[in-house]
Amino acid sequence: MKKDYTKSGFFSFAITIWALICAVAVGFFPGFSWIMLAAIIFPILAALLFNSLYNRSGLALCRVLIGALFIFSSFTKGVDPLGTQYKMLDYFIVYDIQWLNDLALPLAITMIMAEFIVGICLMLNLLPRLATLGATLLMLFFTITTYFDARLNLVPDCGCFGTAIKMSNWQTFFKNLIILSILIPLVFNNKTLVNKRVTILGQTLFTFIFMGVFISFEIYNVRHLPVIDFMEWKVGKDMKPVEDAAPAEIFLTFKNMETGETEEFLSPNYPWNDSIWMSQWEFVSQRQVGGTQSLGFSILDEDGDDFTDILFDTEKLFVFVAPYLEELTAENIDECQRVYDFANENGFNYLWITSADPEYVYEMQDEYYMFDEVYYGDELELKSMVRSNPGLMLMNNGIILDKWSKIDFPYAEEINTLVETYHIAP
Repeated sequence: MKKDYTKSGFFSFAITIWALICAVAVGFFPGFSWIMLAAIIFPILAALLFNSLYNRSGLALCRVLIGALFIFSSFTKGVDPLGTQYKMLDYFIVYDIQWLNDLALPLAITMIMAEFIVGICLMLNLLPRLATLGATLLMLFFTITTYFDARLNLVPDCGCFGTAIKMSNWQTFFKNLIILSILIPLVFNNKTLVNKRVTILGQTLFTFIFMGVFISFEIYNVRHLPVIDFMEWKVGKDMKPVEDAAPAEIFLTFKNMETGETEEFLSPNYPWNDSIWMSQWEFVSQRQVGGTQSLGFSILDEDGDDFTDILFDTEKLFVFVAPYLEELTAENIDECQRVYDFANENGFNYLWITSADPEYVYEMQDEYYMFDEVYYGDELELKSMVRSNPGLMLMNNGIILDKWSKIDFPYAEEINTLVETYHIAP
């Protein structure tokens, strides 16, 4: 007897597998591609026209895949909510809604939490119909936003996977279309998505428990540092450039926020210390030519001279990182002073790196002696060094021994333990 492949779910599985193949292929097309678009349109149209052919197993596969993706995406952002906040601030500038700046962090935490709850509910089949609605609204928002990103290059990286995975704007848009192709069958078969094993009250209770746990996880990562660091400046990493490597040239692209004009500079030859210019231009992207130096930025003194090598050639070096020096509170100052005093009394070196206006730095130097060694760096890079303002790193000849948020600055015992662990000479 001939098998009916439509009723067996063969069709739904075939379309889903095709979508997954497209997801892998996206990685080979960083720019716009008609071939990639055509390949993705096929599962979208098939899901729209033949969604009734998806049986229970096919729908379960779609539900689990969407849930897993949402959980992964929310985790990569939830481990670093400040990164999502910074990305939101970029969007607020592009869309001229800077009046929302003060709400950027709460909005980031809420959006990431919503993404996680949708994912966990789909994965565990909790309130699946409501979760499908949430996934649909989120994906429509993400897809429209990333289309304009790709079409107009408004923001160079949407940060959909935090800093864990970097994708071009067109790759992100194509990725969202692929997700929609898997989500469409769930939308059209929404009435069949039920959980008969757990009551609605039980599903709701589990949902709120997951919500509370994940929000706590996000808040912990904001107050301290990301539990998993996806940035370049990881604890234990040697940041020194490779010996005998050809010098690398770092080109930075900035965009005028009023006219949309873009201009490229060879770092550090751009007006980084001109507060008026910096308020009118925003960083867009960077590229490296030659060399194997991956640091991608320089620290400069007030005259524009490069002192980056200090980070690589200095033993027992405390690096105070404060992109927004003007936002330091009295409590922050006291904590920095405590570490500064320890450094002076125990033979440690220290320096500050900031992107603040030099005029403000002069004011701080007049009031506090601990600001006698201040250098200037790119705001974006400083925020990637330590997700805290101020933040603190302990380096030894370019190796990052540890780093701390502003509420976790170390005491003598912890510092001495680090020194002993790494066998650093007193």
